[in-house]
Amino acid sequence: MAEYWDYYLAEYPVAATRSGVDRFNNRFASVTPAAETRRLAMERRFLARLDDIDRSAFTENDRINAQLFEWVLRDSVGARELDLSRIPFNTFSGFFMNAITAATGVRMESVGDYEDYLERLQDIPRYFDENIANLESGSRAGFVLPRVVIDGVVPTLRAQVKERAEDSGFFTPLAEQPEALSRSDYLRLSAHAKEIIREQVFPAFTQLANFLESDYEASDMIGASFLPRGSEYYAFQVRRYTTLTDIDADEIHRAGLDEVARIRAEMLAIIDEVGFEGSFDDFTQFLRTDPQFYAKSPVALLKEAAWIAKRVDYQMPRFFGKLPRQSYGVVPVPDEIAPNYTTGAYFGAPLNGATGGAFWLNTYALDQRPLYELPALTLHEAVPGHHHQGALALEMMEVPAFRRDLYFSAFGEGWALYAEKLGVEMGIYQTPYEHFGRLSYEMWRACRLVVDTGIHAKGWTRQQAIDYMTANTGLSAGNIRAEVDRYISWPGQALAYKLGEIKIWELRREAETALGEAFDLREFHDTLLSNGALPLAALERVVQRYIESKLP
Repeated sequence: MAEYWDYYLAEYPVAATRSGVDRFNNRFASVTPAAETRRLAMERRFLARLDDIDRSAFTENDRINAQLFEWVLRDSVGARELDLSRIPFNTFSGFFMNAITAATGVRMESVGDYEDYLERLQDIPRYFDENIANLESGSRAGFVLPRVVIDGVVPTLRAQVKERAEDSGFFTPLAEQPEALSRSDYLRLSAHAKEIIREQVFPAFTQLANFLESDYEASDMIGASFLPRGSEYYAFQVRRYTTLTDIDADEIHRAGLDEVARIRAEMLAIIDEVGFEGSFDDFTQFLRTDPQFYAKSPVALLKEAAWIAKRVDYQMPRFFGKLPRQSYGVVPVPDEIAPNYTTGAYFGAPLNGATGGAFWLNTYALDQRPLYELPALTLHEAVPGHHHQGALALEMMEVPAFRRDLYFSAFGEGWALYAEKLGVEMGIYQTPYEHFGRLSYEMWRACRLVVDTGIHAKGWTRQQAIDYMTANTGLSAGNIRAEVDRYISWPGQALAYKLGEIKIWELRREAETALGEAFDLREFHDTLLSNGALPLAALERVVQRYIESKLP
């Protein structure tokens, strides 16, 4: 596992940076076919060596280590065997986002640190060229992204190109003279940065946007099932993001319909509670259009989220025995990507990073960012959701290094959705409208089970997906459009939230029933998070061992 971690950091410099390893801050990964072939061979060798080990005498901790290591390797091998490098981005993440966030989490404390950063900027054209070649390979084979995804991404790419280099986010680390640099070094490095941004970075983004607009053979179909080996690809994505190996698209679709019906009844009860005269559609239209539910300025929205976050912080010791050392902040989504970006996200930072974790909040189009959804969003992205879980994982010192940055969507997103509902017990929701906003968020995740499988396994159109989300959630039209395009571009990932949350609630009810008065919620939460990210089957075993240890 130590050998693998050294290999992984060297192969993926951006991941190394985000893990607090600064040896590779001057470049991006190579993504050529030769590099991918080399990685596939290396990971197969790791798997063969792991399979040769007799695990019968392992401690429980080593058993978990081996299981997680095997999962990571098999997942990576599966992705390479499907050659997923041919579709290297979606509306939420991808190779160009690695470039846009090149300075994120980088601690710049010396001339060498800044020189590494500028070298990484100089590597963007090579990095983009290799990804364009992979996109061309996919285009020739018909393994391509839908046109609607391309149309959504191109404006983000063009927004990176400014009239002046110093107006670019790439220049931010040198916008003011840092204490780490002398005046002469600052003048030299800032001038060089402007030259690199103007003559290399901007042209690379323009070239990529032009290629996607004019030369890329995007598909008019939106579902994974229409791609070559599409059913196999979607099954892999479902496995990758849910960590479940015994569930299919039809079963997931039915589970989603059941959850939608249950949550709808709870939403109707709130409409009755507030005395609203009208239908469900009338009520959601009222929520989408009444000015009382929207901030008047980006700063006002950020302040409201920060106030909610501090109310949650105040309650955390009542529900958790262990709190992480690392702090977090509320940060606006960068202007250049905000129009096509989701409503919020979380970006972790290494323990030795220059900042804490970041709860990104989209302040673009304020009439699409309702205040009644902010409590649920804050609980999900900050604490006790992504920041709390991720920051605790970083502090696991007695585990192999790869585990501290390991992420399973069903665990992480399931936990964050569980955190939204935990907010009810924490007393965070203060009005019926905020409770409705939470239910709308839960409905959003339930609808994902229906919509994702509908698009990628049942031939749904984009408009069908939009109409279904509009009919069943209180989300704004802008959020619904962005979310549906995300599901189109990222098959399977949206399933992780609800399926993971369902499993966590099942485990909590099991522990409550088995332990009765001996059940301690703080202890249960700490147990869930004590091993970092786990596949759901492994998490179930952890909870069962916890229950057994508490029984007389």
